[in-house]
Order: sequence, then structure tokens, then C-alpha cells
Amino acid sequence: MTERPGRMRVIGIDGRMSAPIRGLPDVDARGQGGLLGVAIRDDFEQTRRIWWSYAQPRGDRSNGTAVATGTLSADGATLSAVRIIFEQQPAWRSTYHFGSRLVFDRTGALFVTTGERSSPEPRRLAQDVSTHLGKVLRINPDGGPADGNPKIKGGLPEIWSYGHRNIQSAAVGPDGALWIVEHGPRGGDELNRPEAGRNYGWPIITYGEDYSGRPIGDGLTALEGMEQPLYYWDPVIAPSGMAFYQGDLFAGWRGNVLIGGLADRSLVRLTLDGRRVTGEARYFRGDWRVRDVAIGRDGAIMLLVDASDGALIRLTPAR
Repeated sequence: MTERPGRMRVIGIDGRMSAPIRGLPDVDARGQGGLLGVAIRDDFEQTRRIWWSYAQPRGDRSNGTAVATGTLSADGATLSAVRIIFEQQPAWRSTYHFGSRLVFDRTGALFVTTGERSSPEPRRLAQDVSTHLGKVLRINPDGGPADGNPKIKGGLPEIWSYGHRNIQSAAVGPDGALWIVEHGPRGGDELNRPEAGRNYGWPIITYGEDYSGRPIGDGLTALEGMEQPLYYWDPVIAPSGMAFYQGDLFAGWRGNVLIGGLADRSLVRLTLDGRRVTGEARYFRGDWRVRDVAIGRDGAIMLLVDASDGALIRLTPAR
């Protein structure tokens, strides 16, 4: 588990929380920065290897999303052999829209989601494939572009898809594909299944508007050559965290998508028929800013609550 100020901890199956793990690089914890996503692979018990993303200070108050990897000691106290394997370019003076989720695909490549740094000037770089801003990236676990990435004219080889705003929800579905939910502005949170080389439109098309109430750009919701979302929210839920339920504890939920809602303060559940959303339900509405969602090996649903006194909550069916 990561905490925004720059702490990483291990939570035991008994709920006990470790001391902060030593050996992490410095983070820029201003605004929406700090430590972000964290991931391990199925071979963790043998390799003890961890990957994490964070807001990396770059000097002169600029920063960018970065990904590092290291080996956790047997006692869970210290990281060693820490290496930075990805640095978002360009750096920017902003404390907003870092992304970032880390998801391994079935080939072992690592998806990294980023944000476009929020303000109007960097926002347009979501459409610029010579940058990493507002992109889904796919890299090797040791760094560099993964095999099988699309060849985008003039594009960086790490780019999988582009035209995204700020992606804080990502998971591989039962179909083996990456699914994401990205923050819209005022309105227009989007569920997408990003395909290789495709343009998802931001900030040219969107179902939201600026926080001032003015349109984004020309106020378009569709344009040839840009993908439509599979589903969108207006008003927003402010999505963060995502998991496909594959457990047995919650009868009838297998294959459903679970998404954390920050602004909506809820757990959002979507039912799917292929790529089509067929239903939506919300739970604990108004109770918690849900920052992350995960599924335990026993089928319990784990919610990480965003608060100054945040909590990790384990959900099981009512008896």
C-alpha cells in the first residue's frame, strides 16, 4: 500500500500495518502527487520484487510521473536494488494529474497510466504523441518499450494509446484486455478499453465541461478518428481504483467491474455484456472517498479509503 506523503507499507492478513518501508526515492507530495500506484507479480514470494509509480521531483519545482522497481527484504523493512525504469516526459510545473496505475498484462508487460498535468497548456499534449502526457504506456518490467506496442507515426515507442485526461483506474479484464476509467472535467468520467494506437480524444472531444462552466475547446463530443467511451458519467463519480470481481463470496458478481468513487464517496459496480454496460449500482454512498479497490484471495472486497485518517476496509457478504 502506498501513502501520498511517500510512505509504502505492508498490511498483514491480520490487518496489522508495517512501519514505512525504507529505501524509496524522494517524492513530490504536493497536491495530487506523492506515491501513486504499486504492483507485484505472481512470483513475488520468490523474487520479492515490487514496482511503484510516484511524482518525481525534477528541480525548479517541476515534476513528472515516474516508475521504479526494487527488491523487498525478507523482513519487509527495506527496498534494495532500486532502479527508475520510466520517467514521464516532459516534466512540468504542476501539482495535478499524475495518473497513475500499474497493471501487468498477460504477456508480462507493464501498463502505466498517466495524466496530462491539468492546465490548458500541457493539456493539449495529450494529443502529442512525442510526449508521455495523457497516455497509456506499455513498458518492459525492466524499462523500455514492450514488444508488440503499436507503431504510431512520430510517436514514442512506449505509447499504447493517447488522448486521455487523468487515469487513476485500470485493470485487466477477464477478456485479457486493459480497461480503464479516467477522470473527466466537470462531467464526462469515461470507461474505456484502450486499443493499440487509438486516440481517445481529450481535450478535443469530451462529455464534460470546464470547471468554469465554459466548454472544453469547441465543445465537441465526437470527431472522426477519435474513440467514443464505452460508458460515461455526468455528474462525475471521480473514479479511482478498479477491479474485476472474480471471487465466490458475492454471488452473481463474477465479471462485474468495481470502481472507487472519490467525489461520489461510493463503491460503483457495473454489469457488462461484452463491452456494453448493462447496469450500475452504488454502495456506501456518502460514506467514504474510495481511492482503490482490490479483491482478496478469499473473494473479499478490499477498499482503500482516502482521508487524513484513511483505512483499509474488508467487505464480505452480510450473514
